[in-house]
Amino acid sequence: MTLGLAIVGYGKMGRLIEQLAPEYGFEVRAKFDSKNNVGGAGLTRGALRGVDVAVEFSTPDAAARNIQQLAAAGVSTAVGTTGWLEHFPVARQAVAESGTGLVWAPNFSVGVNLFLQAVAYTAALFASQQEYGAWGWEIHHAAKKDAPSGTLRKLAEGMRASGYARAIDLSSNRAGAHPGTHEIGFDSVADTITLRHTARSRDGFACGALRAARWVASKKGWFEFREILGELGNL
Repeated sequence: MTLGLAIVGYGKMGRLIEQLAPEYGFEVRAKFDSKNNVGGAGLTRGALRGVDVAVEFSTPDAAARNIQQLAAAGVSTAVGTTGWLEHFPVARQAVAESGTGLVWAPNFSVGVNLFLQAVAYTAALFASQQEYGAWGWEIHHAAKKDAPSGTLRKLAEGMRASGYARAIDLSSNRAGAHPGTHEIGFDSVADTITLRHTARSRDGFACGALRAARWVASKKGWFEFREILGELGNL
């Protein structure tokens, strides 16, 4: 069944999502950017007529308002914008009150989300080994606005939740057109252990977002992408 899709945030990711959408059973019926959606004002029921679900890749200062407007219009959303964690409570409330669904991820790559689990598991192994310090590093394209990235922050959060209580030194680089590399390392006098994920293109992010959007179109509630990986099946 073909679903109507709205793309909120029509930058490089938005255009790639538009290109790949038909492969995942979507017809793009609305596109919004900074010109036709100032302060979320463009996301009206009329503008969203025929839309079943939205993909939101905008900016940190716009994401929460966009989500509120989409929820008010009855549209569920897959959100890939990062750097707006302080606005989660108001967005959660809007989703809950509207009875819509939302899937959020700092990174919609399936590989990255499996990497998150691998890093958390590894951190638990090193938690009791006091001689090992830890670091996290990432590089993205020059236009990426948040640093450290949402993915690197999520990796560190998962390490701490797994029992690694010592300091984790985080650093970032921004240059060129790099789609994204994330590295976690553990170092002692005796040796170094490194885990790394390198994206070859943005395609993995866009495909993951479209799979998440198809999944959440019929759901109610707030979800993280890593929580629903096992339910995506052939979507």
